[in-house]
Amino acid sequence: MTLAPLVNASPAIQLHAVAALISLALTPLQLAGGKGTAAHRLLGYGWVTAMGIVAVSSLWIHTMPVLGPFSGIHLLSVWVIAMLPVAVLSARKGQIRRHRNAMISFVIGALGIAGAFTLLPGRILHQVLFGL
Repeated sequence: MTLAPLVNASPAIQLHAVAALISLALTPLQLAGGKGTAAHRLLGYGWVTAMGIVAVSSLWIHTMPVLGPFSGIHLLSVWVIAMLPVAVLSARKGQIRRHRNAMISFVIGALGIAGAFTLLPGRILHQVLFGL
């Protein structure tokens, strides 16, 4: 393992990676903790902020262009940017099922599936973790 590929990456990639790690770290705390508590709301706002940073910072990452400078993953970023406020407002309005479903879809899609793609050979996280 070496942090050199991340240290040498663009500021957008560095910010993206740090925000993603924060989101990943907060996820199990949110899932394991009580729902609707002050702690859940506080951690939730931190998680939403970090995920928003992940999504917005990705718009400045163009390592696998398909359509101009953008790739399919950028569609996921736009979806996250659009849906984060919907998820928060759903909780505030008491629409807990909608809130829960949105949050689960973020964890599975944005952190899980998109995160798994960062482990592919040639990607910076792959280089960090496996040194290849």
